[in-house]
Amino acid sequence: MARYRGRGIASINYPIGMNLGGDPSQALVHSNPSGKFTVSLSSIDLGQGMKSVTRQICAETLGVPVEDVYVDTADSDTGPHCMGSFASRGTHRVGNAVMAAAKEARGVMMEAAAEELEVNAADLETDGRGNIHVKGAPHRSISTKDVAIAAQFRQGKTISGRGIFLVPLSAVDPETGEMSPATCYAHACMVAEVEVDDETGDVAMVRMDSAYELGRALNPRLVEQQLVGGAWMGVSHALFETTEPYYPDPGHGPRDFVEYLMPGPGDVCPHDIAVLERPAADGPFGAKGPGEMCANPILPAVANAIFNAVGVRVDDLPITPEKVLRAIRAQGGARPQARR
Repeated sequence: MARYRGRGIASINYPIGMNLGGDPSQALVHSNPSGKFTVSLSSIDLGQGMKSVTRQICAETLGVPVEDVYVDTADSDTGPHCMGSFASRGTHRVGNAVMAAAKEARGVMMEAAAEELEVNAADLETDGRGNIHVKGAPHRSISTKDVAIAAQFRQGKTISGRGIFLVPLSAVDPETGEMSPATCYAHACMVAEVEVDDETGDVAMVRMDSAYELGRALNPRLVEQQLVGGAWMGVSHALFETTEPYYPDPGHGPRDFVEYLMPGPGDVCPHDIAVLERPAADGPFGAKGPGEMCANPILPAVANAIFNAVGVRVDDLPITPEKVLRAIRAQGGARPQARR
């Protein structure tokens, strides 16, 4: 019996969203008389931070405190149209729609403030703390709350905005008919280190080191959490999750998530992450978003690490101990590869 260590690397590029029918998302933004703003979406938060990041985008565009913005992810009957929360499109597509809606609402807000302060709207600016003041003369100011009250009860205006983001139709290559399915791509590189037991076929994660290029990290803590969680989702796909040996009869399969095999606390290993910011020209404040890319490079990196450790290639997932052990025995034992 021996345990062999191996290191594997994988790099990917990942398209953000898609380009089918323009991949549209819409957003609505409006204020109430207290100066608070509501963002209405049909884009559902699946736990990846959709509400948080769209709230930040709206607040930054309006020039108001983030705590003055509420995001309502209603449903497709009552909310504006959205293609859906998939294809890693949320931050980019929905964020752009929210930004457009907030810009329109901001324009109405500044016009209403200009009327109250008796100046030109172009001479006003927001301070990000809930106030609007004359440029160069901060003592001449009005709160966003008072602007909202004046707009609705004295001026007869609705401080609101509509936004849609639509991907421009791709050009078609006249020779091949080829089109571009995306407007921007995110990138990732993963180095995985594993330990393989040649007697049991068991594979243990030892360490992960990764770099992700995802435009601009609008909320660095959320990005970090998604990258960590996504990496372990990838590990779960690579080494654990399967219905075997019960397929196709589920009668004796796992009955709940206590029995369904996934990584647990004892499987966690150190993971060093580098986030590289290369703002996207068409992203909201340069953002693309990590999305599904978080999990993708783990699978090939782990497979390469196993090959480096014992010299076997397993090309179907998950890479279970049984598959590893059968492959080791088929080649007459472990054959560690040179590590560079």
